[in-house]
Amino acid sequence: MSVGLLVDGDWVKAHRHDPDVVLLDVRSLSDYWSGHLPEARPFDPMTLSHYDTSASGLATLAGQYSYIFSLLGIDGSERVVVYENRSDARAARAAWLLEYLGHQAVSILDGGLGSVRDPALTTEVPRYAPKQFVARQRDALVASADEVRARLAEPGVHFVDTRRAAEYYGEEKRAKRIGAIPGAVHRDYTDNIDRHGRFKPASDLRAAYEAFGFKTGDDVIAYCGGGARAAHTYYALRLAGFAAPRNYTGSWGEWGNRDDLPVEQPARLR
Repeated sequence: MSVGLLVDGDWVKAHRHDPDVVLLDVRSLSDYWSGHLPEARPFDPMTLSHYDTSASGLATLAGQYSYIFSLLGIDGSERVVVYENRSDARAARAAWLLEYLGHQAVSILDGGLGSVRDPALTTEVPRYAPKQFVARQRDALVASADEVRARLAEPGVHFVDTRRAAEYYGEEKRAKRIGAIPGAVHRDYTDNIDRHGRFKPASDLRAAYEAFGFKTGDDVIAYCGGGARAAHTYYALRLAGFAAPRNYTGSWGEWGNRDDLPVEQPARLR
């Protein structure tokens, strides 16, 4: 099955009953129980937080999510399609977690539930059996705090702060320290979503990041507060044609709480 990173509502309606397709509803559990696409399995990617990007910290992340994906009946042989109400950070985090742990066939329902015509939501939970998901961590998709610190002044390496502007400028405190990673540019991840809840066209995304001076062959590392919004920007960069974006999944939850890491205090233009 040749399927891209994004699928639309018509594709989901046509294939949701295929035996090799697994739908993951990544909205809150209350939303799931209120009504979900037929055959969709519930997965909340925001339940666990992982701010430690040391080797042992990432190994813990891999172990915990391998167990969860196993319980969800995922073993890597299927096409997994994740969705929420629109193309937002929960879907991106779920997709990134699967890909980081080695799954080779993951798609996002672009536009989420809003893109499915006559979705015929149900409250019935599908029956599925656990399988064994074996994590194979893909180091090329993640950045650690140590790597970020080591590459702060390296030519061709860029950092994108995907948080709200108030977080970037230190007006909203969500960690021990306020501010940003030195040299990081700011682009709120929601700027990559159009008014229909879909990812903006690839040409628009590419133009936005090229305006920062980025080249598609550069190394671009995204971060946020805990890796979810950064995962969304990771996919926006991929859609824009950037060859190897990465997610600093520890993000400000790690960087902002460690006194040994440098911090910059960006100032708003008046």
